[in-house]
Amino acid sequence: MSAPLTLADVEAAAARIAPHVEATPLLAAPLLDEEIGFRLLVKAENLQPIGAFKLRGAFNQILQLTEEERRRGIIAVSSGNHAQAVAFAARAMGVSATIVMPRDAPRVKLERTKALGARVEFYDRLSNDRDALTRRLAEQEGLRFIHPYDDPRTIAGQGTIGLEIFAQTRAKDIAPDAIIASCSGGGLAAGIALTSPLFERAPQMFTAEPAGFDDMRRSLENGAAQINPALTGSICDALLAPTPGRHTLPILLACGAQGLTATDAQVEAAMRVAAEHFRIVLEPGGAAALACALIERERFAGKTVVVVASGGNVDRKDFASILDRSR
Repeated sequence: MSAPLTLADVEAAAARIAPHVEATPLLAAPLLDEEIGFRLLVKAENLQPIGAFKLRGAFNQILQLTEEERRRGIIAVSSGNHAQAVAFAARAMGVSATIVMPRDAPRVKLERTKALGARVEFYDRLSNDRDALTRRLAEQEGLRFIHPYDDPRTIAGQGTIGLEIFAQTRAKDIAPDAIIASCSGGGLAAGIALTSPLFERAPQMFTAEPAGFDDMRRSLENGAAQINPALTGSICDALLAPTPGRHTLPILLACGAQGLTATDAQVEAAMRVAAEHFRIVLEPGGAAALACALIERERFAGKTVVVVASGGNVDRKDFASILDRSR
C-alpha cells in the first residue's frame, strides 16, 4: 500500500459503487432493547443483491480494473460470499471470473456462484494449498487476483457501510457508542474504522469471531498478527481466515479496536433473535456480530450499539433446523 487509507478513499469508493449496491436499512427492535438493556441497531447487509456486504468491495475492485485486466479476467478465493460478490460484479461489468472454493463450501453459496456465471475450482481445506493453486491459475491464465479483504480497494469498498451508519444514525439524532462487525481477515471492520472521523465521538470498534478462531482478537491484544491453530471446526464458514490481513490489522490497531468471540451455540441463538425481532435471515457468519452483542449485555448496558448483519446466505434446511432448536 503506497499510502495509508483514509476517509477520502472510502468516500471515493462510495461514489464509485453507488449505482451497483444497495444502501441497506438500519433496523431497530424496541422490545428487544428493553429485554437486553441497551439500544441495538442492525445494519442489514444481508439484503444486498447477493445476500452479503462483500458486493461493496468486489465492485470497488472490479470498477478499477484496467482494460487489459478486464480482457484477461479475474480470480478470487472464497467459501461463498466473496465468491458470489465477485461473480455478480464481474458479470455486471462483462468480465470473466474464476473462483477457488473449498469443497465443503455451503451448497447454496456454491450453486449461486455458478449460477452467476463464474468458473469454480475446488480445493480441500486440510490437504490442499489454496494460495498455491490460486497463484498457479492466475499465472497460467493471466488473471487478476481480487483479494477478499487484504487489499486497499476492498477495504475502502467495505468501509462504505460506515458512511451509511453515520448518515443513518445522524438522521435519527443517535450517537452510537460501539460498532461490531463480523471478522474473518478484517476488511469489513477496518473499512468501517476509517469512517470514525465523521463522528463527533468515535464509536468503539469491535470485531466478532467464532470461538477458537479468534486470530484478530488475539492480534489486537498482542499488537502483532496471530494465527489460528485450526482451519475448520465452526459453523461460521465465512469467518475462518487463518490470520489478519497485513493491511487490515494496522488500521484496527490504530483505532483501538477490541475483539469479541461467540460460540456456535451463541451464533445460532443470534440467528433466531434476528428472525424473531428483526425479521431477517442471517447465516452463521453473518450473525456473529449480533451474537457478540447479545452475550456482552453488561459491557453495553445503557449504550447504543450498531451491529453489522454481514450475510444471509444459509441453506434453507440448515436455517429451519436452527430455528426449530428453540422450540
